Amino acid sequence: MDGTPVADLPRFFRLRQRFPRPVVDDIRGAVFGELQRTCGHLELTGKRIALTAGSRGIANVATILRACVDWLKGQQAIPFVVPAMGSHGGATAEGQVRVLAALGIDESSLDCPLLASMDVVKIGDAAEGFPIYMDAHAAQADGVLVVNRIKPHTRFAGDIESGLMKMMLIGLGKQRGAEVYHRAIVNYSFDRIVRSVSQAVMAHCHVIGGLAILENAYEETAALRGVKPAEIETVEPELLRQVKQWMPSIPFDHLDLLIVDSIGKNISGTGMDTNVIGRKRNDHAAIGGDRPDIHHIYVRSLTPQTHGNASGIGLAEMCHRRVLEQMDVAATRMNCITANHITGAMLPVDFPNDRTAVHTACQMAGYLPPSQVSIAWIQDTLHLDEIECSEVLLPAAQALSHVEIVTAPRELAFDEEGDLIPSFAAVS
Repeated sequence: MDGTPVADLPRFFRLRQRFPRPVVDDIRGAVFGELQRTCGHLELTGKRIALTAGSRGIANVATILRACVDWLKGQQAIPFVVPAMGSHGGATAEGQVRVLAALGIDESSLDCPLLASMDVVKIGDAAEGFPIYMDAHAAQADGVLVVNRIKPHTRFAGDIESGLMKMMLIGLGKQRGAEVYHRAIVNYSFDRIVRSVSQAVMAHCHVIGGLAILENAYEETAALRGVKPAEIETVEPELLRQVKQWMPSIPFDHLDLLIVDSIGKNISGTGMDTNVIGRKRNDHAAIGGDRPDIHHIYVRSLTPQTHGNASGIGLAEMCHRRVLEQMDVAATRMNCITANHITGAMLPVDFPNDRTAVHTACQMAGYLPPSQVSIAWIQDTLHLDEIECSEVLLPAAQALSHVEIVTAPRELAFDEEGDLIPSFAAVS
């Protein structure tokens, strides 16, 4: 123990939120149906078709990709998969293969080749004057099927954010393309760049269609939508609006402290989703209508699936010392520099244990007794159905129709090292 008495900390209760929960029951059947509707008219016999596999922790992604492979084989096509994740995996082919393997994606699960390379080819120049790059294997294919999840981007707001078009821009551009496009976004809007590049990719690389994946707040496949190339630019904004209606959220407008168990690239491009923590437009403040307004964020660890990539740690003011020990500094800096978000790799103040960190945050909340400090404790920004909250938030939580109070307020539990004892699996 570090000697800080529990009495100096607020008591916590747990709440459970209810979000809309549409679910696709038959993943394989839905993929086959959407691809047949979208691409069934194409003559694919003997055609080499590249499928995109990203680095995000998408629900059922291995099952979805395998279904795409099987449908293409049924059309007598020759499918293969390419890692489409910009500079992730340390910007190496081997690293990107490892990232996919951690997601259950490999040649055995796919039953087709996985062709990994950081090589790109230049397919032309954008109207804005910068070069457009494409994964070399995908560029040499007879066609490309773009597969990705639709969701709000962590830094850019607009009709098009993260999805099929961004996959053609950043994912298939590999490290070289991602670096060029992120630089160009300094001079032009994300919306303009993503439209310009994706149009060029569709024109020059024989994109046969897209398969959009939509998820609900419980990280489940809520819908699958096949999209023809000519319709991607108009359909994707519609799908984004739908996803935003299903997104999980923190149910309070202001917090003195947010405790986050884990951040990582499998959770969000910025480790923790800025749409959830209210820091989409500024790393350390809620501005421009963002919510919630959080004074300090404390990160306790990195996810195993992020392989040490701590991109987005710079959004937190505080972290447990283990985060620095888990961090692959080179991979983190490479990712953040490529994404032109160098502050995402800046290090917060580290603490030897959770008790010291939470006690310090309470002191920095202003001239308030601990019982009045507003704190939420979450697993990560994907899992927000259950949240631990300090007692001062209880009246606000009780007033929300979609919230159930699961436990009465009680003291936090710490182990002998002064670290929080995990509690999210303890109450059913």
